[in-house]
Amino acid sequence: MIMPKIKICGLSRPADIETVNIEKPDYIGFVFAESKRKVDPVQAADLRKLLSPDIIPAGVFVNESVENILSLVRAGIIDVIQLHGTETEEYIAELKSMTDKIIIKANRRSQSADYLLFDNIIPGSGQTFDWSLIGEINKPYFLAGGLNIENIAVAVKLNPFAVDVSSGVETSGIKDPVKIKEFIRRVRKS
Repeated sequence: MIMPKIKICGLSRPADIETVNIEKPDYIGFVFAESKRKVDPVQAADLRKLLSPDIIPAGVFVNESVENILSLVRAGIIDVIQLHGTETEEYIAELKSMTDKIIIKANRRSQSADYLLFDNIIPGSGQTFDWSLIGEINKPYFLAGGLNIENIAVAVKLNPFAVDVSSGVETSGIKDPVKIKEFIRRVRKS
């Protein structure tokens, strides 16, 4: 079993970036969709400037226009595109024709996306995704949805390409450096 990559999603404060720069997950996520963790392009650009160059920033979108996504790619704010809406195969194909960035598609078995992502119906809710729904797949995937320090050791046994956590490393809705450190430690130890 290969150790999964780690993504810490929903970063919105310079303190969050300081923590990930120390703990070194593989990916971080900026949420551009409606959410309590939403950032605007200016905030994301400021945070990106603080981010260690060896951590890959993803943008999380729900039914966003292709042009808005591409503007963030062109500005160097994100290097991965994560889609959480009802985006179709045609939409993904259009994006792929305009950028070589990795595309992750949530909760739909997309043939066009580079990776799939299994998450709860309400991302960031802290509710655990029903792992039995994953089944047999022939594409690498990110596992999200209610991951935390308590269940991560079991989650990595599902052999995801990456684990993706947001609320599971928060205390009172704020990213918690101690939880981030422990989550990453447990993934890398597993």
